[in-house]
Amino acid sequence: MRYTLHDYQEDAVKNVLRNLEMARAAYKQFGSLSQFSLTALTGAGKTVMAAGVLEALFFGSDEYNFVADPGAVVLWFSDDPSLNHQSRIRIQAAASELDNRLIVVETDFADTKFKPGHIYFLNTQKLSKNSRLVKGELVQEDGKLLQVRPDLLQSSIYDVIRNTIEDKELTLYMVLDEAHRGMSTSNSEKERTTIVQRLINGQNGVPPIPIVWGISATVDRFTNAMKNVTNRTAQPAVLVDSEKVQESGLLKDDIVLGIPEAGGSGTYDFTLLRRAVDKIKASDDAWKQYTDEQGLEPVAPLLVVQMADNATNEDIHNVLSAIYEQWALPNGAVAHVFGEHRSLQIGREEIPYIPPEQVQDTKRIRVLLAKSAISTGWDCPRAEVLMSFRPAKDETHITQLLGRMMRTPLARRIPKNQLLNSVDCLLPFFDRQTAKSVAERLTKGTGGAGGDEGNPNQRVLIDPVDLSQNAEIDPQVVTFFEQLPTAVLPSKDVKPIKRLTALATALSKDGLLEGAVEKAFSQLHDFLDAKVSGEYQTRMERGREEVQTMKGEELRARMGGNGLAPTRSFSEEADPRAIEASFQASGRLLSNQLAKSYAAHIAGPDAEEDEFLESHIDVAAIGQIPDLVRDVEFEADRIAHQWLQDTRAQRSALSDAQQEIYFRLEKQSTRPWYNTMLLPVAAQTNSRERRADDSEVDLPTYRLHLLSTEAGVYPAELNTWEGKVLEQEIQGQGFVGWYRNPSRGLRDSLAVPYKDPTTGNWKPMRPDFLFFSRDDDGQFVADLIDPHGYHLIDALPKLRGLADFTEAVGQSFRRIEAVAEVDNVLWKLDLKDEAVRAAIREATDTKALYLSQIATSY
Repeated sequence: MRYTLHDYQEDAVKNVLRNLEMARAAYKQFGSLSQFSLTALTGAGKTVMAAGVLEALFFGSDEYNFVADPGAVVLWFSDDPSLNHQSRIRIQAAASELDNRLIVVETDFADTKFKPGHIYFLNTQKLSKNSRLVKGELVQEDGKLLQVRPDLLQSSIYDVIRNTIEDKELTLYMVLDEAHRGMSTSNSEKERTTIVQRLINGQNGVPPIPIVWGISATVDRFTNAMKNVTNRTAQPAVLVDSEKVQESGLLKDDIVLGIPEAGGSGTYDFTLLRRAVDKIKASDDAWKQYTDEQGLEPVAPLLVVQMADNATNEDIHNVLSAIYEQWALPNGAVAHVFGEHRSLQIGREEIPYIPPEQVQDTKRIRVLLAKSAISTGWDCPRAEVLMSFRPAKDETHITQLLGRMMRTPLARRIPKNQLLNSVDCLLPFFDRQTAKSVAERLTKGTGGAGGDEGNPNQRVLIDPVDLSQNAEIDPQVVTFFEQLPTAVLPSKDVKPIKRLTALATALSKDGLLEGAVEKAFSQLHDFLDAKVSGEYQTRMERGREEVQTMKGEELRARMGGNGLAPTRSFSEEADPRAIEASFQASGRLLSNQLAKSYAAHIAGPDAEEDEFLESHIDVAAIGQIPDLVRDVEFEADRIAHQWLQDTRAQRSALSDAQQEIYFRLEKQSTRPWYNTMLLPVAAQTNSRERRADDSEVDLPTYRLHLLSTEAGVYPAELNTWEGKVLEQEIQGQGFVGWYRNPSRGLRDSLAVPYKDPTTGNWKPMRPDFLFFSRDDDGQFVADLIDPHGYHLIDALPKLRGLADFTEAVGQSFRRIEAVAEVDNVLWKLDLKDEAVRAAIREATDTKALYLSQIATSY
């Protein structure tokens, strides 16, 4: 792979490969048909994940412990040729090994069957009843019209598919891209749906596709349709955790919706269009400033205007005129992706057609006119503002539409400027309740896997107010805030040796630690030398024997006897191929790089062939000792932890893109890691509360919050406990400001790690408040106060996490207190008190803690 996959992408690749392996075994052994789905938020990188899967399918993968399928043939199918073209480009960009194996099936396709190790791109239109691939063509011969096969010589596409399936040496896998579109129940999509389902289920002597893999952000239609298919096994669905996708920075954090209030009168479309132009111009200025500061290529943010299907040239002229009144655009800055695929003459202006897949890289295009193409696989991360004149009530359509707008232009989060991590969607004709429902589904799920579970780290904001750092607060408070610790939670399935190698490569590349890769392996070599010649010497000898010896039992049975019985054991000396297989297995545990480098270290620079073999036996023996592998991983984690600490100050001078690499490496720790927070210079928040009956009321506002509007206030919705805590704390001696800690996992939020007692996984607790004061010496101090319900199931685990946090980094705070209301009285637990922390660790009931002698009145 040319790209480094995010953790959630690696997990998805591993799970898909497992499904393919099971599906292939069932098909080859029993002829069983299989299907499964991959569900991930739009923008999660589904095509990149697919590229990783297909590369492993064709060539095998030590990393995923996957053996290649030599007869694998992949049919990549979608309902849109431009989507196929875009997918092909992405796969080619992601997987270097697949460059020459990506075949677009054209009407002159001449092969009688698909070749193994290749991916064939086919779309619905080429299988329609009038398509030459299916129907052939009419030619005149001796004055008569004759129908011939598509290429005048070979087979129809269905013949090709049948021949491929019937070849026992081949396995046909079908990838159904944007799978929800091939399974519609609407009359308008009836022919397309029929084509897809016939392809999957077989027809007219063509067998069904053996293995079907559906990919979509909204896979419900595919799943429901496949439930009605008989004789096809459903492998486990692969669901990508939406929270992890958001953490990656690939998706924008905020969706800002502009929808007129329900029951309002008047026409708001051109009012919102003017607002859309103001927003894209502001976005353009902000991106120019940021890219200039970082030395990057311009982003050139895009305004997408979605027209109604029946829009006339006059409608388009009116829209463009309104845009030009506010935005001085050069010639050629407007294009369209309408289905007509030809230039439009709008007044005196010619608006060219541009293929959707080319929009992202054609930065002279600043305004894009679209119809339905925006929600059918189109992709352009620099699309920052959407103005839609199109009515929409279908949840799947709206989900796909919003999803297209959520990709980040630089494939990473922009630190300290939340406005560059947001997308504006102005939707005057959308059904208000449906749009809100979709937005909530996208952003307010449980944090579980899959697009349907939602994305709790995203926000939906409706007509928000802008925030900036509060001018009434001493700037030194902000500096102090940005020195406070926040936890970075460890990842699951961490590979410490691989992480250390990546860290060493980055440090060396950025000039922060010369020869870091060599130093990393040298330290691991020395560590292994000490271990294999010391505490693990005896086990190494046994391990070498196991690697060099193949053991077994010889079994015999007599006719009419009572089955098989062991007669004697035997052993044979392993040949070099068996030893090499054991060496490679050890490499999967230690990483291939460390396995090879340690073997070379053992053998020495002038080693002969037999010495190399001996060194491979030693490395293979290490793989037979799980405790030793664990110790090496712990040492790699220790080295990485130390290097990250030692280089923190130097890394602060790197570009945002470089720092993002290290932030990802920090998250790959096997234990919680502490970083510092960043206060945004630009942010936004809702100023109104939307009630269940869709009425709205202004939120209460408060002064001296670290972020504020131009008027110096911060809108916030506080419950009764929180309001009491805020009221009391702002009256404290030396008080200078406060901060409402965000509940989502960004760099502006303080996180306290705790372990979920049910799963054993690390989770973040986000205390409600930080209060800032000057102490008697005039120094700034911070108080962490968390009002939290004692009745909640996670109350005690969170208190224990807060106790551990206090012991780890509590010196950064003057006070750390947990507050709860019991019998109408607020009680507090002082986490800075060692006796309180000890009581929390021994407690079995949270309420009893607050009623015990260790609690005091707040």
